Amino acid sequence: MGKVNHSLTTEFILIGFTDHPDLKIPLFLVFSAIYLTTIVGNLGLVALIYMEHCLHTPMYIFLGNLALMDSCCSCAVTPKMLENFFSLDRRISLYECMVQFYFLCLAETADCFLLAAMAYDRYVAICSPLQYHTMMSKKLSIQMSIGTFIASNLHSMIHTGCLLRLNFCKSNRIDHFFCDILPLYRLSCTDPYINELMIYIFSMPIQIFTITTVLVSYFCILLTIFKMKSKDGRGKAFSTCAAHFFSVSIFYTCLLTYIGPSEDGNKDIPVAVFYTIIIPLLNPLIYSLRNKEVVNTIKKIMKAYKILICHS
Repeated sequence: MGKVNHSLTTEFILIGFTDHPDLKIPLFLVFSAIYLTTIVGNLGLVALIYMEHCLHTPMYIFLGNLALMDSCCSCAVTPKMLENFFSLDRRISLYECMVQFYFLCLAETADCFLLAAMAYDRYVAICSPLQYHTMMSKKLSIQMSIGTFIASNLHSMIHTGCLLRLNFCKSNRIDHFFCDILPLYRLSCTDPYINELMIYIFSMPIQIFTITTVLVSYFCILLTIFKMKSKDGRGKAFSTCAAHFFSVSIFYTCLLTYIGPSEDGNKDIPVAVFYTIIIPLLNPLIYSLRNKEVVNTIKKIMKAYKILICHS
C-alpha cells in the first residue's frame, strides 16, 4: 500500500516568487514586458536571418538557431509563471511539469552546443581567414545545427525519462517558479541515484566539451589578435567576437552558478530568473546592437517600409 501511495502525487504546486499581493501586479507587468520583448526580438531575428540572403552565412545560421532556442526557453517557463501570479492554487500536473522540463532542457542543451559552434566559427574566421569558406561552409553549419537539435533532443529525453521513474511522496510543493530537476529531486521519495548518474554520464561531458571548445577557441583568438601589428585589424577582430564572448560569459557564469551546490533552494531562484528569462532577452539585443550587418539590414527594411507607406 505504501508503494501505491507514493505514486498518488500527480500534480505539484509551484510556489513562485512571492505571496505578497502588492507585488503580484508589478511583477506580472515586468515579466510580461520581458516576455513579449524576448519573443518579438528573438523571432524577429530569426525572420530577418531567414529572409535576407546576405545573412545566410554560418555565423548567422548559428545565431538564428540560438534565437529560436531562446524563444523556446522563454516559452517553456514564462507563460506558466505569469499565470501563477493570479492563480489561486498554482497547480501544474506531473505531465505538464515533465513537458516544461523537457523543453527547458532541450533549449539549454542546444544553447551550449550553439555557443560552442559560434566560438569555433569565430576562431576559424580570425585565426584562419583564408581557409574560412573551406573549414566552415554553409553546408557544414547546417549539419552542425541539425546535429545540435538531435543531440539536445536525445539528452532532454533521457533526463525526462529518468524523472518519470521517480515517485514523489514527500510533498507536492515546488519551491521554484518552474519544474526544474533539483527541486524535483528534493521532493522525491525514490533514490535519485540513477538520475544523478545519468547527469554525470551525459550532462557533464556536454558541459566539459562545450566549455573547453569555447575556452580553447578564444585563447587562440586572443593569441592571434595580440600578434596583429595593425590597430585597425585588432579593433575589427575584437568587434567581431566581442558580442559572442559577452553572451557566452553571462550564460556560463549563470549556468555554472545554478548547477553548483546549494543547500537553500531559494538561492537558486535569482540565478534561474537570469538564465531562463533575462539571457533570452539580452541575446538578440547584444547581437543586434553590436552587429553592423544586422543593424544595416534592419535600417534597409525600415527604409523600404517607409517608402511603401509614403507611396500608399
